[in-house]
Amino acid sequence: MSKLNFWELQRSIGFEFSRYILKHPEFAKQIPANALIVFQIENNPEFSKWAKKTATLNKEPGQKILTVEIEKLLPPFETRLVNPHLELSLSI
Repeated sequence: MSKLNFWELQRSIGFEFSRYILKHPEFAKQIPANALIVFQIENNPEFSKWAKKTATLNKEPGQKILTVEIEKLLPPFETRLVNPHLELSLSI
């Protein structure tokens, strides 16, 4: 997997993690302010190693590191749109 793919995976996990903590505020309360969050995916040691290395390079002095262990990332759901139709015109 390339670095570009790792960044895309990191972005996807970050988005899903944001959605998760919005739905679970008690979980969000456990995250210290200004913590550097490092995602680790079970069964993906290549990504996990890259994520740790990237975090190390971006860590600010004295900044706490919070590791989030993820069992797996499910495939994206299909769209929530039902039977959309397109209509092309010159005006509304």
